[in-house]
Amino acid sequence: MNFLAHLHIAAFTGSSFTGNFLGDFVKGNPDGLFNAEIVQGIRVHRFVDSYTDQHVIVKTLKPHFPAELRRFAPISLDMFWDHCLAKHWAQFHGCPLTDFCRQARLQIEVERKLEINPLPDRFEKVSQLVWQGRWLEQYAEIDNISFALQRMASRSPRMAPLADTGEVLQVHYELLTEQFFELYPDVLQKSAQFIKTQ
Repeated sequence: MNFLAHLHIAAFTGSSFTGNFLGDFVKGNPDGLFNAEIVQGIRVHRFVDSYTDQHVIVKTLKPHFPAELRRFAPISLDMFWDHCLAKHWAQFHGCPLTDFCRQARLQIEVERKLEINPLPDRFEKVSQLVWQGRWLEQYAEIDNISFALQRMASRSPRMAPLADTGEVLQVHYELLTEQFFELYPDVLQKSAQFIKTQ
């Protein structure tokens, strides 16, 4: 799952929007780095990532990627899941996606004012790009997912093959979309169960 799914899961579980968004930008034990609500959100994000990566659906989809791209399949699929969520948003949330994004941004601003420690610089830069570029709404178009994957691939030579995974998503679009509707409700249910253990 990528940014949109993590924010939707934050709303679904009633956990911190900031923490769920921060998950990719904080390494190691988050205890003591931020307030308890944000730390809990980070833990929800990490649970979602781990559960999704190990999910039987994701494992069965990996072989659809050429061998040389298979190690990048989880990243590519995470982006595709956000595409499906954005495209079929009305099936998962009661308010329009644009309104949800505006509310999520406002909620993060509120939570940040309650946090005395600074948030990671990289998070600050990326989140600014996300909101200014309206990335989350743009995910509804599959071509924007391919563009995002190419942008990620350009960050380093090691990531370069990621640029080719967008074509795989296009080829298997119907299958992947069908699998999303099996995967995502399960992720939501397991996330809600996880939050009860915190």
